[in-house]
Amino acid sequence: MSSQKDFTPRLGLITTVSIVVGGVIGSGIFKKPASMASQLGSPEWLLCIWILAGMLTLFGALTNAEIAGMIPKTGGQYEFFRTMYGEFTAYLYGWAMFSVVQTASIASITYIFADSVQSLIALPRFSPDIEALSLHLPFIGSIFPLKDIGIKVLTILAILFLTFVNYRGVTLGGTVQVLFTTLKVLALLFIVAMAFALGNGDFAHFSRDMISVDGVGGVPTNWSLISSLVMALSGAFWAYDGWNNITYIAGEVKEPSKTIPRGLFLGMIIIISVYLLINLAYLYILPIDSMAQSSLVAVDVVKAIFASIDPGLASLATAFISIAIMISTFGASNGTILVSSRVYYAMAKQGLFFRSIGNVHPRFKTPGRALIIQGIWSSVLVFSGTFDTLTDMLIFVSWIFYAMGAFGVFVLRKKLPDHPRPYRVWGYPIVPAIFVIFAIGFVAYTLYNDIAMYLAGTTPIINSVFGLALVALGIPFYLYFRKQQHFSSEEQ
Repeated sequence: MSSQKDFTPRLGLITTVSIVVGGVIGSGIFKKPASMASQLGSPEWLLCIWILAGMLTLFGALTNAEIAGMIPKTGGQYEFFRTMYGEFTAYLYGWAMFSVVQTASIASITYIFADSVQSLIALPRFSPDIEALSLHLPFIGSIFPLKDIGIKVLTILAILFLTFVNYRGVTLGGTVQVLFTTLKVLALLFIVAMAFALGNGDFAHFSRDMISVDGVGGVPTNWSLISSLVMALSGAFWAYDGWNNITYIAGEVKEPSKTIPRGLFLGMIIIISVYLLINLAYLYILPIDSMAQSSLVAVDVVKAIFASIDPGLASLATAFISIAIMISTFGASNGTILVSSRVYYAMAKQGLFFRSIGNVHPRFKTPGRALIIQGIWSSVLVFSGTFDTLTDMLIFVSWIFYAMGAFGVFVLRKKLPDHPRPYRVWGYPIVPAIFVIFAIGFVAYTLYNDIAMYLAGTTPIINSVFGLALVALGIPFYLYFRKQQHFSSEEQ
């Protein structure tokens, strides 16, 4: 059993909210609006998708909050699944977090940090011939591990540095998180204020759709619209992902049964508000056509704002946004590294992962070895693909478990009807039911769409199948760990 006495409860509500906000707001709000604008072609649809994704994520957070209040243990979702569905399902969840979801999240977020550094300082890279060398994975596709080698090496160095910071103590990691969360929210609100106060924008942009030229562009219709909405939702969900990270460190939160539900609710309200405001600012400055053609919409927006003040300042836009993205992603990566290692720690304490991972550092009171193995595997995943490959893969897998986690509210209401519930999900059973039904539909359509795009030759890799394959690799390890459990019980 996992002993909660291994950790000291040191984190209050402010740090809890900052972990929720800081773990969510990363690269997505800077990177995804451009591709979403291209997919949708409509400012109304774009805003609707951000609101819809935010509300669905809030429904998931509210549902999760009931379970978090019932089971305030370090390991969070892993412990929830263990109570709801048993050991095997909990193990698969924990393995998925290690093999795909959390480690790929760390890799992809930190990758954007390094990419932002490159916009200021040229990083080394191999020749096109070397970058073109690929590794083919059967039934999955091809990856290009040597592409953008400078960015990847810097990404790994940043991951290892933040791993060291969190190895040294949860208080230090929490302090870093509060600082960078505050800075990133202020940076986003600064862009919003500058856009509406000084930017030469136009409110007509909020209702002006993309114009189709020779059948290219414009607002998709019929089946194409459904496909575009799902792809845009996937991008928005990436920007909202990480909302449940706080549950992983419940054993280190003061009064977790009360603090975690409050932190989840307050954090999600802040995130949805900031995302909606920044997208309104983007659209006020740039029409949907310009957003769709932008490689990084935040840079173009700030360029336009600065140019309207003084044309000579426009050149500072790239530097400003690059620094803002560096702050945002650095903080998001720190928050993910801080919390995720607690899942593998909880698994190891129960004999379902390498036992040494279940050790707590005697001085720093952190799961040091869990942090180290997480940092190593995250670094390996950096070489597996591009930012979009990593994010699409982890979003698909995470939403499988989001659906199961929300359905667990119904399971626990029946399985443990008399268990104390400091917080009961608002709108039960409608709110969790909406979330579960949507999550199942999203996962099913994403799998279908990924396979269709691969067969059509529009993508070199089936991201969802890649994620499933990494999760399936955990089954032999489960059998091994179960065997080790059996030997240990016989020896005792």
